[in-house]
Amino acid sequence: MPKQETSADFFSKTWDFFASVRLTIVLLLTLAATSIIGTLIPQNEDPAAYFKAFGQFLYRLFNILGLYDMYHSWWFQMLLILLTTNIIVCSLDRISANRRILFVRHPSFRLNRFRNIKNKEEFVVDEDPEQLKASCQTFIARRFRHHAIETTDNGFAVFGEKGRWTRFGVYTVHLSVIILLIGGLVGSIFGFDGFVNIAEGESARVIHLRNTNKTISLDFVVRCDDFNVSFYETGAPKEYRSSLTILEQGREVLKKDIIVNDPLRYKGISLYQSSYGNLPSDEAILGFTSRKTGMVYRRKAVIGQPVVLPEKLGTFVLKEYRSSADFKGHNIGEAFIGTLTREAGSAVQIILPLRFPSFDKMRRGDVTIGVIEHLPRFYTGLQVNRDPGVGIVYTGFILMIVGCYVTFFMSHQQICVEVDKRGTTTRVTVAGTANKNKLAMQARVAKIAQRLGSQARRT
Repeated sequence: MPKQETSADFFSKTWDFFASVRLTIVLLLTLAATSIIGTLIPQNEDPAAYFKAFGQFLYRLFNILGLYDMYHSWWFQMLLILLTTNIIVCSLDRISANRRILFVRHPSFRLNRFRNIKNKEEFVVDEDPEQLKASCQTFIARRFRHHAIETTDNGFAVFGEKGRWTRFGVYTVHLSVIILLIGGLVGSIFGFDGFVNIAEGESARVIHLRNTNKTISLDFVVRCDDFNVSFYETGAPKEYRSSLTILEQGREVLKKDIIVNDPLRYKGISLYQSSYGNLPSDEAILGFTSRKTGMVYRRKAVIGQPVVLPEKLGTFVLKEYRSSADFKGHNIGEAFIGTLTREAGSAVQIILPLRFPSFDKMRRGDVTIGVIEHLPRFYTGLQVNRDPGVGIVYTGFILMIVGCYVTFFMSHQQICVEVDKRGTTTRVTVAGTANKNKLAMQARVAKIAQRLGSQARRT
């Protein structure tokens, strides 16, 4: 017996703890405070930037507290779980307290309650109460979902009720908040946020998760077919666009050009254009000038692929690209390095600086080689994330809009039309009540009284 009482007491205290509005306020203030911290401390940045900004001690402390990825930390998720539990228990507690109003099939009406309402509408007619009973009952039945009639000492009273379901509006808002919190938790626990850099013409399947050393493998391959960037006159990037292809088992299943804020979405994963950068070039347009004939031959050269020259001038192969080439102890900047092989089998190394197209003339060979056009090579930086809670969050927002509309613009209304014989005349009293928007209810009562009065005088 003592064990049962202890268990019941523990359950009661736990229920009261989670049913407390005070707990709701504390949790909301805590979430607000942590959100401010998440705004002041940039999230998912490079660890080196945090170390430089905060120093060794604060860097380690903040890292232990998970402040660099706060919205995925265990304690933030625990706050969301506590708030969700708090809202559920509060709602169940309030529904239980109002069950006699919310869940009755046939509402009960108390005449004295309507007689005590201060704001009422009255008018007098000559007809007897029995002559008005049918018309009054029909009038109320058409406008209110539930109605009832009660006989009084000197006449009768007709009651009407509608909109009882609108009392669930506040609980719909509570439910929407719960759904929003669940959506956030689902996204936080089962989602990910990462990045990947893909060079033009190359593919990737593995992405790097932000703020960690972990990687994750996608169920499909992403290929960058092309990358283009345009610039303002100031040199700042205007727009960068990536042509992406999704492949599954070697088969192309989706193609799309993406720009900033226009991602590619596939299987719940979004690929956003995030950044770009330069890679060592692997191709160029070269000019080959024959010393004998003076003819200039324009050819596209790719690193590792031989170019056979006309006039039996030999075969040229680009070997590598150097961002900083050296010639006799002097830095000549960006340059391609290649090899020219003559038919006799002799090979000579050729240096082709980008800044000096006529540089190879110093060699005084049968053919002079120069860079006509340097074809830069880019990589596209993609932000890759998955948030399976997005659909749940959207559902919560829609439900919140519906719940707020019902809560603030609709009400539970009850009305009473009492017809009472007073001497040679009959007095008709119209009184109504609503759980919200009392002024609108007073106007409705006045309008009903006016129509009943006009209807009674016509009969």
